[in-house]
Amino acid sequence: MGACGFRPPEGGAVQTENVAVPLGTAQRSNIELDLGAGELNLRGGSQALLEGSLEYNVPSWRPEIHTSVIGNATDVTIKQPEGHPSVRHAHYKWQLSANNDLITDLAVNFGAGKADMQLGSLRLRTVKVNIGAGEVDLDLRGQPKRDYDVSVSGGVGQATIYLPQNVGIEAEASGGIGHIEVRGLRKHGDIWRNDLYDTAKVTVRVKVHGGIGEIRIIAD
Repeated sequence: MGACGFRPPEGGAVQTENVAVPLGTAQRSNIELDLGAGELNLRGGSQALLEGSLEYNVPSWRPEIHTSVIGNATDVTIKQPEGHPSVRHAHYKWQLSANNDLITDLAVNFGAGKADMQLGSLRLRTVKVNIGAGEVDLDLRGQPKRDYDVSVSGGVGQATIYLPQNVGIEAEASGGIGHIEVRGLRKHGDIWRNDLYDTAKVTVRVKVHGGIGEIRIIAD
C-alpha cells in the first residue's frame, strides 16, 4: 500500500561538465555519443576536436567521458550512465561542437527526448544513428568533398534527414518503418536516387532500417 503513494525524487541543482578534447596531431576522429534520455545538440565549427557542455541535475547521471589516441586517430566516447531512475523535473542536456577539418566517424545512440544535429560542415566518413523512442533531426546540408555513408535504425522514434544538394544521393529503407516520406529523390525499386547520382563526384549513401515510427528524407 505504501508504494501507491510513492513520488519520484526531485531533480537537484543543474551541474555542468565541460568537454574540451584537444585537437593535437589527430587527422581522424571517432566520436560516439550514448544518450539514454534527454536533449542533444551537436554542431560543427569547433577549433578543438570536440568541445561543449553537459548539463545534468541528478548526480548519478554524471556523463562518462573517455578518450584514447591510436596513431593519428582520436577516439572519444561520451556516455550517460546506465539506469535512469524516475526523477521529476529532470534536466539532461548535451551541447557539443566538433571539428570541421578531421575525417570523422560519428555514432549516436539516442533513446528518448530530442536530438538536433547540424553536421553539414563536418568532414564525415560515416554517420550511424540508433533511435529508441526519441525524435532526431539530422541536418547534413553543406558542401561535402568526399563520399560518406549514413545509417539510421532503431525503435519507434522519429527521424528527419536533410541531405546536401549538388552531390549524388542514394537512399534505401527497409524493415518495419511505420511511415516514410521522401522528397527530392526518384524511386528505383526499393532505392531512391537523385538526378546527379550517376555523374556527381561526391555521393552520400543513406540506409534506414529497423522499426522506426516515422522517417522523412528531404533532398530538395
